[in-house]
Amino acid sequence: MADSAASRLLLIVTGSALRAEEVDRPLAYYLRKQVEAQLEEIEDDRGTFAVRVVSDLRWLHDETFQELPTISIGGPGVNLLAHRWLEDLPLSLAVEEQYFIQMDPDLTELKVSIWGMDNPSTQVAVSAFVGRFLPRFLERSLADSPDAIDLDEFD
Repeated sequence: MADSAASRLLLIVTGSALRAEEVDRPLAYYLRKQVEAQLEEIEDDRGTFAVRVVSDLRWLHDETFQELPTISIGGPGVNLLAHRWLEDLPLSLAVEEQYFIQMDPDLTELKVSIWGMDNPSTQVAVSAFVGRFLPRFLERSLADSPDAIDLDEFD
């Protein structure tokens, strides 16, 4: 995927706690590859997305980021964004109280929180999100996301 100076952004947010950096950040990069692969199949004249992995603290302190399509990975104990969204986002999928996907089923808000009771459960949750929800999330993001912004401001 080409990276231009001005692009629309889709963010994947992980916790900044040491445990989250250790186990959730690699999972976020895996998800980023899945997102980029699916974007290559569906992007058209609506433009492209740059997909970035950022920390919860960066997202929480940058108002521009808060308007962008965002996927949070990791539970509310290690990811401040997941903690913030815990009561706000509807539960779209819960499996035996082991893993959860929270998102507006109508996708009027382009926000997703994916987490499990431990890292292996979070991995399963990410896989379930990719298989069941990611294509629709990306289609909606392409249709409804904010205009392109200068990526050089954020590097």
